[in-house]
Amino acid sequence: MLDTLHRIVKEVNAAPDLEKALFTIVSMVKQAIDCDVCSVYLTDAETRSHVLAATNGLREEAVGKVALPLGRGLVGLVAERAEPLNISDAPGHPRYLRITETGEAQYRGFLGVPIIQNRKVLGVLVVRQEAQREFTEDEVTFLFTLAAQLAGAITMARASGELDTLTTHSRGARYLEGRPGSTGVSIGTGIVAYRLADLDAIPDRAADDMEGECNAFRAAVAAVEDDLRTLQDRLAGQIPAEDNALFDALLLMLGGDTLVTETIELIEQGQWAPGALRQSIHAHAQVFENMEDVYLRERASDIRDLGRRILMHLQSDSPHQVDYPSATILVGEEVSAVQLAEVPSECLAGIVSATGSSSSHVAILARAMGIPAVMGVTDLPVNRIGERELIIDGYRGRVYLSPSVSVRAEYERLAEEERALTAEAESLRGMPSESTDGIAFPLHLNTGLVNDTNSLSNDDIAGIGLYRTELPFMVRDRFPAESVQVLNYRRVLEGFAPRPVILRTLDIGGDKPLPYFPIKEQNPFLGWRGVRISLAHPEIFLTQVRAMLRAAVDLDNLQIMLPMISGVAEVDELKMLITRAHDELLEEGYAVSMPQIGVMIEVPSAVYMIEELARRVDFVSVGTNDLTQYLLAVDRNNSRVAELFDDLHPAVLRSLEHVVRGARVFNRPVGICGELAGNPLATILLMGLGVDSLSMSAGALMKVKWVVRSFSVLRARQLLQAALRMEDAQQVRRFMEGALDDMGLGGLFRPGR
Repeated sequence: MLDTLHRIVKEVNAAPDLEKALFTIVSMVKQAIDCDVCSVYLTDAETRSHVLAATNGLREEAVGKVALPLGRGLVGLVAERAEPLNISDAPGHPRYLRITETGEAQYRGFLGVPIIQNRKVLGVLVVRQEAQREFTEDEVTFLFTLAAQLAGAITMARASGELDTLTTHSRGARYLEGRPGSTGVSIGTGIVAYRLADLDAIPDRAADDMEGECNAFRAAVAAVEDDLRTLQDRLAGQIPAEDNALFDALLLMLGGDTLVTETIELIEQGQWAPGALRQSIHAHAQVFENMEDVYLRERASDIRDLGRRILMHLQSDSPHQVDYPSATILVGEEVSAVQLAEVPSECLAGIVSATGSSSSHVAILARAMGIPAVMGVTDLPVNRIGERELIIDGYRGRVYLSPSVSVRAEYERLAEEERALTAEAESLRGMPSESTDGIAFPLHLNTGLVNDTNSLSNDDIAGIGLYRTELPFMVRDRFPAESVQVLNYRRVLEGFAPRPVILRTLDIGGDKPLPYFPIKEQNPFLGWRGVRISLAHPEIFLTQVRAMLRAAVDLDNLQIMLPMISGVAEVDELKMLITRAHDELLEEGYAVSMPQIGVMIEVPSAVYMIEELARRVDFVSVGTNDLTQYLLAVDRNNSRVAELFDDLHPAVLRSLEHVVRGARVFNRPVGICGELAGNPLATILLMGLGVDSLSMSAGALMKVKWVVRSFSVLRARQLLQAALRMEDAQQVRRFMEGALDDMGLGGLFRPGR
């Protein structure tokens, strides 16, 4: 039966449309199970019925015409319970509903399985037998597996409008669902960003001419370097230097020893250039794919894209040319930052990717450029979207295919309102970030590379709330020397002086290894990472701290933050190492001063040790991304449970309240540096909690400032107390949406005003 299952799945996947896929299912299943009837009913939410969409064994003329009301009959029972129903005598069941139009009155054996996608019942797959028959367990699981395969095809057909021809004619708006990547709405033409060369398809092959293969590879690398510099120049001035620095990292990788040298070594061992390239790119991408940090894991797609571009030049000297329409929405299975850069900025209107998340570099670039993006659209029919009109809703993560006139008109109105809203938010530039009753809430930046700060005023950005020091380590093939680190840290400290800069010490290990410091563990989420490595390898920690202290000479704006702290012993030992580095530098003649030291609250144990930790440090910063993940036991990057990740969960809010209250015992300031800090829905709650600062990406800053300047702290505390009494994250979310709506700020979390 397994071979039969594979054969059916293969034919269904090859079907040109849903109608053909359904016909294949009912015909082949009837033969495989040796039953008298196989039918598919599709659920139509508007007419509240299950419509007969395909059958082999019942009357063909009933297809598309017979509709069973929701909750009625055995089909309705399967959909209602969302589980299989297997009975030997259907007419004897109390929920049996006789439908004479299909000619099914004489059938007794009944097996129905639900077709489910994302917890929604899309329809029911049914087999019938004239004689009494209870189907076997193998047959039940066989049908259940096919129903799961059918769910994706139904979802795509519903979004494209194809489903209307198989059920009653639904007039509702059809869309695919993904994850918001960059807020905003956009209307444009879908242009597919397809893979130019397939590395995975490259076979192993012996090199006939090793020297010739090496020369061809080096020429391809040089050509890609030229391409990247051209694309980098095109984006210069459109996005912050920090975001454009991806190209610096890729160029560094091409010019460094590891990637190029490893590929050349493989060629010299006898592998031809494309095969050697495939092996080295796979090895480099694998390092990033094994990381927990979603930002760094997403870099694997950039490396694979780099490999495909080198391969393209190896295979051809004439890269493809694309004519981009004036409102291009770039669509792909895995849209890369380099593919985005290829679209002229005046033409780019939006991005849709079947994979990725809000932490993908292409999503970060989209936010920097103010372009809507929808990521992780798992049912995206990429090969059928080219040249079609699309509407993307970056607030709700929706993609409308060939929208109706009414949907288009509505989104045109929302887009106009959004333009007016953006202009209003931008008018706040230069104004202080303070509540209506005059209490300041400084807004800081999260960053990982030196940013261009020429256009940023002290009133807009109060400093760097989180500088991820591991990113410069990632783009090298060895630990950077102390002198190299001094130059990196000096640039960011000088760029923001006299504003404070919080440098987080190296947060690597476990699932986030450096290419030259690999670590393999069974459970990296709870493994050897962060300060645990710093304590095990004090030489790495001391070198980094010495570089930080040297970089801060005469600036006096350095603060050092320790990540992934779980107990006081770690803090005590790390503070001793920092003091040791400070004393050594003084002895060496450097005029260093002792910086403020803080801890990052990400581990639940740190929440409940907050008073003991606060007594030992100068400030506290909460990383809400990891804290939420650990509190809720949810991997936010796992699509199966991602919807359970919600940093507005009451447990998260109560933990934050506990942290703030504990830090206040020793008068320690508390900052928030996770994604929650940049969420306008959470801003009021954080104001009510009494946090001292918020740190976020630049794209969220003006929206958060607008909320801060619209509420008094008194009102924020009232809303907080109400939210803390709630028991469900969605209840909190709806409550906060209502609070923003009441102030006319609904456009900060949804399209339009």
